[in-house]
Amino acid sequence: MSATALPETSPVAIIGAGPAGLMAAEVLSRAGVAVEVFDAMPSAGRKFLLAGRGGLNLTHSEPLAPFVALFGERAGAVGDWLAGFGPTEVRAWAAGLGVETFVGSSGRVFPTEMKAAPLLRAWLHRLRHPQTPGAAPVRFHMRHRWAGWEVPDAPDSVAVCGSHARAAGRFGFETPAGRISLRPRAAVLALGGASWPRLGSDGAWQPWLEQAGAAVAPLVPANCGFDVAGTRAPGWTPFFAERFAGQPLKNVVLAFTDGLGRRFERRGEFVLTATGVEGSLVYAASSLLRDEIARAGQACFQLDLLPDRSADQLQAALARPRGSRSLSSHLRARLGLGPAQTALLHELLPPELLKDAAALAQALKALPITLRAPRPVQEAISSAGGVRLEALTPDLELLSVPGLFCAGEMLDWEAPTGGYLLTACLASGVRAGQGVLRFLAGQGAPAAGVETR
Repeated sequence: MSATALPETSPVAIIGAGPAGLMAAEVLSRAGVAVEVFDAMPSAGRKFLLAGRGGLNLTHSEPLAPFVALFGERAGAVGDWLAGFGPTEVRAWAAGLGVETFVGSSGRVFPTEMKAAPLLRAWLHRLRHPQTPGAAPVRFHMRHRWAGWEVPDAPDSVAVCGSHARAAGRFGFETPAGRISLRPRAAVLALGGASWPRLGSDGAWQPWLEQAGAAVAPLVPANCGFDVAGTRAPGWTPFFAERFAGQPLKNVVLAFTDGLGRRFERRGEFVLTATGVEGSLVYAASSLLRDEIARAGQACFQLDLLPDRSADQLQAALARPRGSRSLSSHLRARLGLGPAQTALLHELLPPELLKDAAALAQALKALPITLRAPRPVQEAISSAGGVRLEALTPDLELLSVPGLFCAGEMLDWEAPTGGYLLTACLASGVRAGQGVLRFLAGQGAPAAGVETR
C-alpha cells in the first residue's frame, strides 16, 4: 500500500478531474471497474465551477446537425462522439443527478438553479458512492500533480499501460506525501488545454505526450479577446483606453471575411477593453480572426454601428444642419449614438472624414477595426490545439501507446461558447471510458502494481 493509500492493483487511472475525466470515470465505474482519479488541484471540477458562476450553460437545444456543424474542421470526429452522448443525453444525465434544466431564450440550456455547484456535488457523491448494482466506487487523489514519465531502469519493465510503452515509463506524481509512480493497466488523460492555468489547465503535459509518440498541435487561444492595431500606434490611445475600457457596444453587426474567403457576419454585442475588444460577438468570430492573424499578421473586421438604418438614411440625417452643436451632440441627437460609439469614430477615422456626411455614413455601416494579436491563451475562455485526432483511434486511444487514452479540451478541436464545449468534453469522456472497457476486455495481462519512492 502506498503512502497515498493506493491499492495494490490499479486497473485504471484517470488523470484530470474535470468534466471529461469525471465522465470517463462514470462509464468505468458503472461497468464495475476500479478507478483512481488524480488531479493537481485541491478539489475536483474547479474550472467547471468557475465557468458556472454566472449560470452554468450545460448544452444547447438546437437540432444535432447544426450543433455538430459548429465544430468546423473537426465536426466529423466530434459528431461521432456526440452521436453517442449529445445534448439530449446531457440533459437526461443532469436529471439523473436530480438537476432539472430549462432552455433559455437564446436556446442555451441551464440548470434550473443556474448553478454548477449542486450538480458537481451530486455527481461526485454518485461516483464515490454508486447505487447501481455492480458499480465500483471511484477513488479520488487530490493534490497529485502529474510530473511526467519515470522510465524504469529494468528494460523489461518499461511501460506506460501494462506492457506497452515507447519513450515513456510509469506515471510520476508529486504529492503532499512525496513522489509516487503508477503503472495502471489503462489510463485516461483529461488534463485540459492551457486556458485558466490557475485552475489546473496549464498545458504542461505537451512535451510528455510528445515523448510518448503523440503528435501535438500548439495550444492557442479560443473564444478570446484581441489587441487592436490602432491607427497611430499599437492599441487604443491612452485617453480612449482609460475612458472607455469595459464599455459594451450593443446591437451591432460584426462582419469579417478571411483570406481564404470564409465569411462571418452576426449581430450581437461585445466589449471594449484597455487593449482591444472581447465579448460574445468577438468570441464567436475568434477562430477565424486568430487564424487570419497567424497567416497575414493582422485581421480587420467591419462593424455596423447602426444595422437598422441604411447608409442613405444615415447620410440624410448627418447632412442636416447642426448649428452650434458639437459633432458628438449632433450624432447623439440625429442618430442616437452614445459616447463610446462616438469616441470610437474619433479613434479610428481621420478628422476630415468626420466632416463628410457621405463618408461618415459609410463608415458607420462598415467601421474597420484592425486586430494585431489575440490575447494570451492564459486569458482565453478555452484553447485550441492539443493532441491531434490523427494520433488517436476512434476510441481516443493513442496509436503510439495502447491503453493510454485522451479526452476533453487537451484534444485538437475547439468549440464556440454556448454549451458546445462542455457537451463535447462530456461526450469525449464517454467515448474514452468506453474505449478503456474495450481495451480491458481484450487484454489478458494482469493489473500492474503501484509503486512509491
